[in-house]
Amino acid sequence: MNESSFEYKALASIAFLVVALLLRWASVKFLPKIPTGESDINRRWINLARNITTTAIVVGLIVIWLSELRFAALSIATFTVALIIATREFIQCFLGAVYQASSRIFSIGDWIKVNHQYGEVVSSDWMTTKLLEVDIESGSYGYTGRTLIIPNNLFVTGTIQNLNYMRRYVNHTFSIIRDAENVNLIPIKSFIKHRAHEYCQPFEEVAKRYNSMLETRMGVTLSGPDVSVSVSTTDLGKNKFKITIFCPTPEAAIIEEKLTDEVLDYWYKELEKSNNRDTFDS
Repeated sequence: MNESSFEYKALASIAFLVVALLLRWASVKFLPKIPTGESDINRRWINLARNITTTAIVVGLIVIWLSELRFAALSIATFTVALIIATREFIQCFLGAVYQASSRIFSIGDWIKVNHQYGEVVSSDWMTTKLLEVDIESGSYGYTGRTLIIPNNLFVTGTIQNLNYMRRYVNHTFSIIRDAENVNLIPIKSFIKHRAHEYCQPFEEVAKRYNSMLETRMGVTLSGPDVSVSVSTTDLGKNKFKITIFCPTPEAAIIEEKLTDEVLDYWYKELEKSNNRDTFDS
């Protein structure tokens, strides 16, 4: 490689990098200002612009220096095997990104589960995907404030679930546990189901649409989201009411709290009636 050719390609590389980075900066700055009516669309465009400019920089530099790279081909070949072994994790992450992009498992703004971690996708590149952790297991469905950086190779080797339908509506399950006191559980179960139906009635049409959408995607007939109340006992012999309701995700914890308060109040009234009857009989 002569000195003039090296200087020319070095200047061309610098100019190309400056132009690519300026275009990337302009896209990140002005894309959020485009009115779309949905914030997730702008975030997807920004993420796509970043990935495109990164790919363009790598390809452009290879093209500029391609003629010089040919002279080093023999030397590079001797290190190929070692290079692949040393960078196999990066290669797997790259293949995971390609797999995700081609199969469209999720998009920016979706809620997903990766192995045992839940989060909202905020950005992704060729190596990693960034999630805002969502507290789903406890039933609060709120952001924990933690950021998860997921290597893309997990999309090939791990289990991925798209939970985007849970961003708006959810089948929320919770339990109410009481001591095994002298109370008839049948009226309490009926009361719980009646009150739960009243809380969920405004969302009945939405529940039917969600059920129809899932049936179309899965190709099977589902029983449909509905209020479910079951009674069982714990290992300690206490009474356990397991309740499942279909409701907006932000209201799940609120409905659970209100319904729990009403059930406890009704429980004590039934317990008082039962104690009064026992006193009268004696």
